[in-house]
Amino acid sequence: MDAKIYLFVDSTQFKGIKLLVLYNSMTGAVEPFEALENREVKMFTCGPSIYQRPHIGNYRTFVFEDILQRYLEYLGYRVIRALNFTDIEDKSIEEAQKRNMDVLELTQQYADIFYEDIKLLKIEPPTCNPRSSTSVDRAVLLIQELLKKGHAYWYKGNVYFDPLTFEGFGKLAHLDMSRWPRVKRRFHRDTYPGDRWNRGDFIIWRGYKEGAIIYWDTAIGRGAPAWNIQDAAMLLQTLGLSIDILAGGEDNLVRHHDYIIATTEPVSGRQLARYWLHCAHLLVNGKKMSKSRGNIIYIDDLQRAGYTGEEIRFFLVYGHYKKKLDFSHDRIKKTSLKLKQAYGMINTIRNLGTGMHKTDNAVNELIMRLKRDFEKNMDNDLNVKPAFDSMLNTLSGLTELAEKSRVTPGDAERITAVLKSIDRVLQVFGQSLI
Repeated sequence: MDAKIYLFVDSTQFKGIKLLVLYNSMTGAVEPFEALENREVKMFTCGPSIYQRPHIGNYRTFVFEDILQRYLEYLGYRVIRALNFTDIEDKSIEEAQKRNMDVLELTQQYADIFYEDIKLLKIEPPTCNPRSSTSVDRAVLLIQELLKKGHAYWYKGNVYFDPLTFEGFGKLAHLDMSRWPRVKRRFHRDTYPGDRWNRGDFIIWRGYKEGAIIYWDTAIGRGAPAWNIQDAAMLLQTLGLSIDILAGGEDNLVRHHDYIIATTEPVSGRQLARYWLHCAHLLVNGKKMSKSRGNIIYIDDLQRAGYTGEEIRFFLVYGHYKKKLDFSHDRIKKTSLKLKQAYGMINTIRNLGTGMHKTDNAVNELIMRLKRDFEKNMDNDLNVKPAFDSMLNTLSGLTELAEKSRVTPGDAERITAVLKSIDRVLQVFGQSLI
């Protein structure tokens, strides 16, 4: 995968008009956003693999995707979002066997935890929440078409996809396919650790073998869809095979998202997604989270440390999604203090909004600046940090004027209304605006 330099771009550079621009991983460029169908946006976001509990690194991606959805809605789009649950992959089956549990019972347990966590973090529930286990029929349909078109083949009871049959393979990760080996190799597992590419054919259907604990009787025989076809099946079940946005974590750029493209575009004959967005990893004190390091942090760990859902959400979004975020207790403490500073200013403005009966020109300008600066920064590829910082700076100016009795009750109501509209996106002000 070629290294790319990420640059922030002023959205007004595009024909001098105000619009939202997003970094598209497919093209490696910041591009103006245009929906395929007028004011409706179809968005597929990769959900958790629910064989274990999601950690705060997972939630950084989910909160970023929520900000994206909410800002599109702020701009007047109707967003139809599918968030999938991967519940029958190798890892979930192995974990269930280890615990002597039913696979779907195990994954339901973590699905319930996920929904508790997103409620705390004020992540909007998805329009559709498909699961691998409930889209098997769609997986079979896709496999039948891939077999018919010569992209997939049977081998020892399983079905594999041959990337060399699909001309566009690797286009998202910008792979040099001239390096792809012509010697036939097959990769049997759903996923492999690390960031290396499996240069060979990948499994999409696992035929039944004695002792398998989960399988279906289908038109192509008894078995189960492999992970590499499951997202494609869930797309077909919910949004269809031509959508506006597909988003996930940056780790999806290795194998996973190119596999989704390969298993859908040959069937539909259309581009799967117009925009591909990927959120950078969250580190802990400069290191990747892992069980071996013992540095995995969950949402309830931060709750026990005294942080609210709004403070956790704010920490996860206060930055730019394309840049790695490094967690430390000192950093979350600092972002929490910044959020509380905003609460204090809002409280002061609302309580001191008395005295004058005519709007001060300086107050009027600052109120207009609140909305203008927020939109300018958010239009620039969802740049939350300067959007919030500019808002905090403007609130500071309004607080000073309120303390000098230059803010009227009407002004305070207008300020509150603007902040409420902004918080439809950020979801961090909570009780301070009630």
